[in-house]
Amino acid sequence: MAKFSYKAVNAAGQETSGAKDAKDRFELAEELRKQGYTLTSFKEEKGGGGSFVGKLQMISTVSISEKMIFARNMGVMVGAGVSMVKALEVLSRQTSNKKFKTVLLGLAGEIRKGRPLSEAMAGHPKIFSTLFCSMVRAGEASGKLEESLKLVASQLERDHDLRRKVKGAMMYPAIILIAMLIIGVLMMIYVVPTLTSTLKDLGIELPTSTKLIIAVSDFFASQSIIAVILTFAVLILAIYFVRSTAGKKVVAAIALRTPVISGLVKKMNSARTVRTFGSLIGAGVEVLEALQITQEVIQNKYFKEVLGEAQKNIQKGRPISETFIANDKLYPILVGEMMAVGEETGKLSEMLERLAEFYESEVTAQTKDLSTIIEPILMVFIGAAVGFFAISMFSPLYSSLGNI
Repeated sequence: MAKFSYKAVNAAGQETSGAKDAKDRFELAEELRKQGYTLTSFKEEKGGGGSFVGKLQMISTVSISEKMIFARNMGVMVGAGVSMVKALEVLSRQTSNKKFKTVLLGLAGEIRKGRPLSEAMAGHPKIFSTLFCSMVRAGEASGKLEESLKLVASQLERDHDLRRKVKGAMMYPAIILIAMLIIGVLMMIYVVPTLTSTLKDLGIELPTSTKLIIAVSDFFASQSIIAVILTFAVLILAIYFVRSTAGKKVVAAIALRTPVISGLVKKMNSARTVRTFGSLIGAGVEVLEALQITQEVIQNKYFKEVLGEAQKNIQKGRPISETFIANDKLYPILVGEMMAVGEETGKLSEMLERLAEFYESEVTAQTKDLSTIIEPILMVFIGAAVGFFAISMFSPLYSSLGNI
């Protein structure tokens, strides 16, 4: 992509000028023609879209907050009677994300060709999720696109807040553990070799734990390059394993069996399930499709399996709540019971909305208490690590001094 400054004129003789990103002057002329203008002059700007910074911007991701703002503003403009093409062009000028700007202009071009907005969005699956596209499609079918877009914005906002709170709660222990790892490596390289030389001069028999620490220290000190390579290799393998199907299942199983974390995992997945499912039902999406989309949104493999089981049971004519009541070890019993009430009263979407608000408030409260709970556990862990090191390295010195 390159950046062009241009001048153009329309059929009424009105002139306009500005700057646009395009592959070449032919694409620039085509874009202007679609807007009713004829290109009269242009100049390619150096260091624009073809620069290194421009290329980085083009491969950048579109954040949840950008998509949330887009959905909300698009809903307002559509509700005010602005055409979708005009709304997309205006929103493309508002965003500073070059990739998102290009996508929005592409959507406007697709709509000019007669394609519906949901279908055009489906061509960008990395930006617009299945949930996003399905809710827009339901809004188009029901004639309530404005409400659907606002519902998408609300859904994205709630989901973003939920993730941010959980990540914020885990930030403190993560920082502590990383700091401990760095301090441990530095001690192995600089502190342990000094103590090792002292112990060798004394010529005493060393315990197994001391020999182990010395061996690790010698490896880090003498083979530092190999140690760094091995560390990165282990990290890459760990990331690859966690992202694999088997790895996700192992991580999910560990999370569900960890005393402090399991309750938070269940409430968080319950909140995301009922929020997503309820939003889709409220937007007019069919139940089976809504469950399938919700299954794609949920990351935990065990909760995914429950949603897959629910789809099979619905096809057999069973109620939705039956599956959730039967899996009360994952989804709290309140989820299934409230769904049953919603099915009986014909107000399933409203019941799911109330459930989502309840479990989101539960997650908020638990994440606030999580750091308080984890702090003493971390202190015990740090104390045990420091104690092991101190006993291993200093007990031989004290024993040798006692024998003098």
